[in-house]
Parts: sequence; structure tokens; C-alpha cells
Amino acid sequence: MSAERRDRGSKISLDSVSKQFGYGAGQVVHALDQINLEFPESQFVCIIGPSGCGKSTLLNIVAGLMHPTAGRILVSGQEVHGPGRDRGMVFQQDACFLWRRVRSNIEYGLEIRGIPRSERRAISDKFLNLVGLTEFADAYPKELSGGMKKRVAIAMVLANEPEVLLMDEPFGSLDYPTKVGLQKALLQIWMTTKRTTLFVTHDLEEALFLADRLIVLDGGSVVDDIAVNFSRPRVDELRTSPEFQSMKNSVWDYISADAEA
Repeated sequence: MSAERRDRGSKISLDSVSKQFGYGAGQVVHALDQINLEFPESQFVCIIGPSGCGKSTLLNIVAGLMHPTAGRILVSGQEVHGPGRDRGMVFQQDACFLWRRVRSNIEYGLEIRGIPRSERRAISDKFLNLVGLTEFADAYPKELSGGMKKRVAIAMVLANEPEVLLMDEPFGSLDYPTKVGLQKALLQIWMTTKRTTLFVTHDLEEALFLADRLIVLDGGSVVDDIAVNFSRPRVDELRTSPEFQSMKNSVWDYISADAEA
């Protein structure tokens, strides 16, 4: 099947994507090896696997922050050659400006694009409400909790109306209750915006709670592609259900066995 034919109907296409890093005296690390993936419009995908398997490398290549050694990436049929407004990235580290208030942080990208002030205000109002921070619009980041700063970061990205949301372990440094609260908030946001989302995580429970689909990487290759068919909206009770625990155990057994091989 031709690459052009595979691209049709996919929001994101990875066509034979490989990435190599050189180090030392001519040594090479194969971070990604011949990755072929298709992600449809509005799908929520979690990318999992052991440390060093290529998860963040894959995400950075889709973001245009890193160029593949071979292959190509397409978003909405257009080849990716660098960063673009069609893709928004949320990192693990806090990315808001400490000297700007919450609303001003959310409007930053809009300012850079020259959006009029009244329009910026309407957009920031929309996303302040979406992430549940309306009453903190005039607060500085230092006055917010870690979870609230993550909400600001998500709103900053979404305010620019990206077609694709890319998230690199955004909740990895948070305590469990805060993480769970943000997972539920993120799903509410996703249900509202329906942005195609690629979410990198080490947390298998998080992946199963959020995703429509799991991509399992190991050694730079896709070793499994798993449908997650739990009904939506997802609720906390799902985490302790026999079906959830059974799938968690089976995926964990597969990942741990593959990592030990």
C-alpha cells in the first residue's frame, strides 16, 4: 500500500520513521526503528514502555522539535518539518511565565500572533473556564498549586487552537490525588475539544484510564498496539473494577516480560 493511500483519513501518520543518535567514538543508538503508525482524528493515544524505549523521542519528532533520521511524519496530510501551531506540546516541567498572571500566560501565544485584545480576552475566558481557573485569572504562578500550574499549561496550549495535543509525562511529578484529579479534568477537556492526543506516560493505570489506545514501545520499536474499550465517560470506580485490573495485569505482565527478555 502506498504512503499516500495510508495517509488518507489519518490525523497523524508516521511512515517508516527512524531516529539514530551518535555518541562516543562512532557509536550509534537506534532510538526509533521503522515506526509505522496511523492516528485517527480525535483519538486519545497513550504511549508506554520502559525507560529509554523511544517514547519521548517519538513525541518530539511529531512535535517537530527533532528531525527523524529516516521516514516522514504527516499531520492532516502535511509533512512535518519543524514546530507548528497545528501541534501543541505540554511538558512535564512547568512552562508558564512566573512574572505573568494566569490570564496573561494563557494569552501569551495570542499576543505573539497579534490577536486583538478583546478577542484575546474572550479566548482566555473560554479556556480559564474549561480548566477550572476562572477565579484565579489574576493570580501569579507562585500563588498556585502544582496541579493548578498544569491546568495553566494546558490552557496556554489549547488557547492557540492546535489540531493535535502532545503531552510528555505532564503529571509525572505530582502526588497521586493531584494526578488523579488532573486525569479526570483532562478527560473532560478532551471530551469538549476532541483534540487528537498523544500522551507519554510511565504510569500504566494512568494510560488505561485515559486512552482509547495504547502504543507499547520497546527498544525503539512498536511491540504492541492495544485497544482500550472501557466506556466513556471514565469514572474513578473503573480503576478498581475487575475488568480494569485484569487488563492492567495482562499489559503489565507483557511489558515486564518483554523488558526482561
